[in-house]
Amino acid sequence: MNERIAGGHPWIFGNELQPIPPDSIKAGSLVEVYTIDKKWIGIGYFNPKSQIAVRLLTRKKEPVDAHFFYKRILDAWQYRQKLGYYENCRLVFGEADELPALIIDKFNDYFVIQTLALGTDVWKAAIVDALEKIFKPKGIYERNDVPVRELEGLTQQKGFLSAPFETEIIIRENGLQFYVDIENGQKTGYFLDQQHNRSAIAPIVKQAKVLGAFTYTGTFEIHAAHYGATSVKGIDISESAIQQAKRNAALNHLENICHFEVANAFDVLKQWAKEEQKFDVVMLDPPAFTKSRQNIQNALNGYKEINLRGMKLVANGGFLVTSSCTNLVNAQQFLQTIEWAAKDARKKIRQVTFQTQSNDHPIIRGLENTEYLKFLIVEVRDK
Repeated sequence: MNERIAGGHPWIFGNELQPIPPDSIKAGSLVEVYTIDKKWIGIGYFNPKSQIAVRLLTRKKEPVDAHFFYKRILDAWQYRQKLGYYENCRLVFGEADELPALIIDKFNDYFVIQTLALGTDVWKAAIVDALEKIFKPKGIYERNDVPVRELEGLTQQKGFLSAPFETEIIIRENGLQFYVDIENGQKTGYFLDQQHNRSAIAPIVKQAKVLGAFTYTGTFEIHAAHYGATSVKGIDISESAIQQAKRNAALNHLENICHFEVANAFDVLKQWAKEEQKFDVVMLDPPAFTKSRQNIQNALNGYKEINLRGMKLVANGGFLVTSSCTNLVNAQQFLQTIEWAAKDARKKIRQVTFQTQSNDHPIIRGLENTEYLKFLIVEVRDK
């Protein structure tokens, strides 16, 4: 058996299977998988249209039915509760919860679902039914408007999976409140994976002048103001994101401290460095610079450039807060890139903390797609 599969990886690629006669197995159906010498491997979704031909659900000989999904989702919820999650969390994180290609985010009494593979999509009704039984939610929404579905032969779509409800809601996080636009916000409407990292900035922002780039809806910046920053500036290229950031600041009565403006981070950080502007804390939370292995070097160049510009704006002895959200750039590559940026910026850096995503996004060693977020705080000093 392939060592990767034997070691627990749930993906079986098409070139790892013996030839299968066309149309002999319906796409999206469940299949039993065996080794070439007839040893049991497990049960999974089959899709000949996908590069990942089988996504294993279980290594046991057990029925995969509606109760199977109910039990897996209940197990995922009980695990989150053990970690202290009750209101908002990633309830199901795909392969890390043994439910490949399924994402469920819980925003208090509302749920957002992504079924990212054909096999998962087939069981969508059972997944919704399980949520109804376990939580009796106020609403369930589908955010399947993502291009990755097309690789599975699926269409992009979004909409209600329950009775319609008001899709702009308010959630609580770290003593603050934020609007979540379930229907039109990025991904599922809110980035839950940074919630622990947002609280990690508390010690370094007290009495600080703070800049946040790629602010999106202002969550890091509003946390900074909440934790005692004297002034906070946030920039993002999206007009709608900036308007939401302003609303979030007002929701928390921090609009006098937080100021948001539409700007291209690459352009203005370079200009402000030339003007020798300085901030006590600079925070960078850029989008993934690549979704393809072919473009990893370009992504690393982008991370180096934006962090170099950020460091030049940090006052001597201040702090850089920086993130990368693509699993295609691993932790070692990211940290090395930050070191190179510091060298070119003629700065000395000292690590304060290095973390991954919040604990409701579990990491399984050997499943690289489960370990994707890198979050780093460094002290920055002049050479």
